[in-house]
Amino acid sequence: MKAHVSQAKKVVVKDFVDLIKKYPIVAAVDVENLPGKQLQNMRSQLRGKVVLRMTKRRLIAKAFEAAEKDKPGISKMTEYLKGMPALIFTEENPFSLFKTLKKNQSNAPIKAGQTAPNELVVPAGPTGFAPGPIIGELGGFGIASGIEDGKVVVKADSTVAKEGDVVSPELAGVLARLGIEPMKVGLNLTAAFEHGEIIDKSVLDIDEEAYMNDLATAVAQATNLSFNTGYPTKETITLMLSNAAADALA
Repeated sequence: MKAHVSQAKKVVVKDFVDLIKKYPIVAAVDVENLPGKQLQNMRSQLRGKVVLRMTKRRLIAKAFEAAEKDKPGISKMTEYLKGMPALIFTEENPFSLFKTLKKNQSNAPIKAGQTAPNELVVPAGPTGFAPGPIIGELGGFGIASGIEDGKVVVKADSTVAKEGDVVSPELAGVLARLGIEPMKVGLNLTAAFEHGEIIDKSVLDIDEEAYMNDLATAVAQATNLSFNTGYPTKETITLMLSNAAADALA
């Protein structure tokens, strides 16, 4: 027996299909753990650049299936619907979009039950705590502390969790009281679809500084190779002629 699909759900799916057909770039994002206030702020910051739509995972998957004929390969985006999924529709380059979303992320405390996104370290230095039970709490996590000028101080950088560790309620409480916010909260882009190709997060997350350094190194090495092998190029011919003139005079 075929399941009944309500008219409201059909309208939602049609809206998504229309947007998929209209925009060249369709990106999947995860908005799980993103507070409502921050989500509204993100919407405001991105207004005019992107269209953000949220609905149930099942309805998004149906929209992908329905749009497959017009955009072959779009249905494979279903596997990138993570956590609490939403879609972004835009004409902006996927790499530029990822950079914009990453720049607009903010720090947030880690909650009990969440996994550490990286190694969690309590840095050495003063705290705002007066002597008391907090010293024992810190000691319970291997954090060496003492008293200076009537306040508790952490004596040395202390690692309290490794990347991937599940954070306990007690540790989450201590980190929050210390003002340590290791979580990045924002629109977590998982993949983007462009011209029939799916580009996942690992490809989009480019270290621009490292990229430019690698590019500069490649240019320098290519210039040296051209000059030292006597292979003239537009970039090296002036230097090669100057060097030849100097050799001739010598």
